[in-house]
Amino acid sequence: MRDRISLDNILRECLGSTSVYYNPPENIKMHYPCIVYDRDDSYTSRADDILYHKMKRYRITVIDRDPDSEIPDAIEELPYCNFNRSYKADGLCHFVFTLYY
Repeated sequence: MRDRISLDNILRECLGSTSVYYNPPENIKMHYPCIVYDRDDSYTSRADDILYHKMKRYRITVIDRDPDSEIPDAIEELPYCNFNRSYKADGLCHFVFTLYY
């Protein structure tokens, strides 16, 4: 079964560092570039009241100073991953993805 720790390791590989944060508290000092992610929803498939398939949905945000960062490209290549939006805040570029894992 897929767990959050294995997803964390995959995101660290995509980023190339350990600056990956799951539900970080507001007082944490993040090092950029980084990835912030949290559980967003889930998908279940049932038939005859039996659960056949279940996937957790995560919101993944890549935060980088570089607007042409290659990190979002690596995230987007993950299976069941879709680009959602991008925006700039506090001089940092945010790239938001939805990932079923």
